[in-house]
Amino acid sequence: MPYDPTPTDATTVEEPPTLPTDRHTGCPFDPPAALTALSEKPLSRLRYADGHLGWLATGHAAARAVLSDPRFSSRYELMHLPMAMPGLPDELPPAPTGDFLGLDAPEHTRYRRLLTGKFTVRRMRQLAERVAQFTTACLDAMEQAGPTADLVEAFARPVPALMICELLGVPYADRDRFQGQVATLFDQSAGMEARGEAHAAVEAFLSELVTAKRAAPTDDLLSDLTTSALTDEELVGVGGVLLAAGLDTTTNMLGLGTFALLSNPAQLDALRADPTLAEQTVEELLRYLSVADPIPRAALEDVEVAGQLIRAGETVTVSVQAANRDPHRFPDPDRLDIHRKATGHLAFGHGAHQCLGQQLARVEMAVAFPALFARFPTLRLAVPPQEVPLREHATIYGVAALPVTWDEEQP
Repeated sequence: MPYDPTPTDATTVEEPPTLPTDRHTGCPFDPPAALTALSEKPLSRLRYADGHLGWLATGHAAARAVLSDPRFSSRYELMHLPMAMPGLPDELPPAPTGDFLGLDAPEHTRYRRLLTGKFTVRRMRQLAERVAQFTTACLDAMEQAGPTADLVEAFARPVPALMICELLGVPYADRDRFQGQVATLFDQSAGMEARGEAHAAVEAFLSELVTAKRAAPTDDLLSDLTTSALTDEELVGVGGVLLAAGLDTTTNMLGLGTFALLSNPAQLDALRADPTLAEQTVEELLRYLSVADPIPRAALEDVEVAGQLIRAGETVTVSVQAANRDPHRFPDPDRLDIHRKATGHLAFGHGAHQCLGQQLARVEMAVAFPALFARFPTLRLAVPPQEVPLREHATIYGVAALPVTWDEEQP
């Protein structure tokens, strides 16, 4: 007889909540108040968008346990979505070719082995000089056009976009066209039709790029991968994953991170006074903001987590933002503190699927934040904080725009 999670006396049990996403009440950097209320237990029942009765992991230890356990699958077709997402069906299809994020071992391992050596800490730190050059160029243009700007358009988006172009080996002559297509693809305000057209254009561009790299390799990651056993279709898929994983996340960390620091002047002053705190500041911002949330997993068999039995076939949603605010792991978690040792946060996930590009993202932010505040010591919001538009219902949280201003005569 199949397992039925519905209690025999349903009248005695409250209906499980749906995933809270509303941040209108409270601080824009904090998880939704309703999610914080659910975090009293590390693991609790959750009603999914399609009616599935699954689980929500909010405790740091429970989240790590789910993300590191191979009995929880990353395969899209096995998952239920915790919230309705426009443009996606209720039942997800299997991962397209090259999308290793939606695969389990051994298929995932095959891709991961090929890519891990390309994202070492040493190699990513070697890219710091290029990050600094791109950052300086963006700040020069921003200063010249000032003394006001949308920090997202002028800084937070172009810096990681240029680095993705560098990583994939996009020719300079094609970068404006490619970045324009990518900007539309990740623009939450663009219509589904426009974003669909941008997706097709980006895929076609990557296909052309793979063909060009096979014919004439250059010094970049995509060229390196053409020497592997991956097919052209797989290479296009991998390029798309790297683009999706490495651009929107870092863009929103730079935008929302700047907003958070401007809103916490004591922390910003501490960073300005001691630029060696840059890397530590990045780790704390990653913990504090947790822009990539949530992460679903599907149980392949019965598994016990935090004293609860999760049945085979049930989906567990890991709330990264709740886990990174778990007071059992991070004391006084709702306070931004750049002196905190925030190691162990789950902003990049955990386990076999932990973000491959995390070291590049760290380098980008550790270079970009100090450079921004050194160039514009009087940088401040150009609108009241409550008027900063937020990407409330996007999978990657952040600011849709960040209007800033500064004094033309810098001290």
